Amino acid sequence: MTAPLTPPPPPNEHSSYQGGPVPPPVGAHALGTGSGTTRDHHGEQDGEQDGPGMLSEVRQAAVTVVAVALSGALLGVLWWQLAPSVPLVGGVLGDSWAVVPENPEGERVVGVDGVFTLLALAFGALSAVVVFLLRRRGGVPLVVALAVGGLLGSLLAWRVGVWLGPTQDVIAHAKDVGQGVTFSAPMELGAKGALLVWSVAALVVHLSLTGLFGPRDPEPDPWPEPRQSPPGPTGEKPA
Repeated sequence: MTAPLTPPPPPNEHSSYQGGPVPPPVGAHALGTGSGTTRDHHGEQDGEQDGPGMLSEVRQAAVTVVAVALSGALLGVLWWQLAPSVPLVGGVLGDSWAVVPENPEGERVVGVDGVFTLLALAFGALSAVVVFLLRRRGGVPLVVALAVGGLLGSLLAWRVGVWLGPTQDVIAHAKDVGQGVTFSAPMELGAKGALLVWSVAALVVHLSLTGLFGPRDPEPDPWPEPRQSPPGPTGEKPA
């Protein structure tokens, strides 16, 4: 007689030697792995929600520099229109022509620099307000862009005003109008420090607006909840 054969296991049962699926681990290791994955996922999401990256901030700063600098052309036109004219008088002095101010003690020369300074203050404050309203988060690249754009805008305004004003060749102009005839002096900026007014005004106004109305970082909880230890392999919390 032969021994009875062992019946094969049912198809819905899987033994270890058949390579069946291994149940997922339970206990502290499984909980630690799952919490780590969740933390990494949340950390990635928080990193995406923190704001634009450095590349985006640099791109926005470059746009700000260009926009602020180009607005200097408008400042130059206003300076040319609003600045007082300085009268000059030309005549023959010996064998050559000479040009002298009609009123050597006049205040119009100071007024030309003063008008440029006041306009630069206004443009600096206005550019800072516009940039703050468009980009409340601020950032170092944006502040640097305001300073650089203000300086470039002042230089452009200076050159535009000189280009629109009377000719720089005062001797030729005096010869054209005739001896003893009054004519306007070319546009000049005596105080070169006025070129920095736009940048300084923009920085002061923007930093003030950011400090007063900018977004605030959330304060950390002074009493954080204690962290709970994960349950052990048997489901009981460790002592």
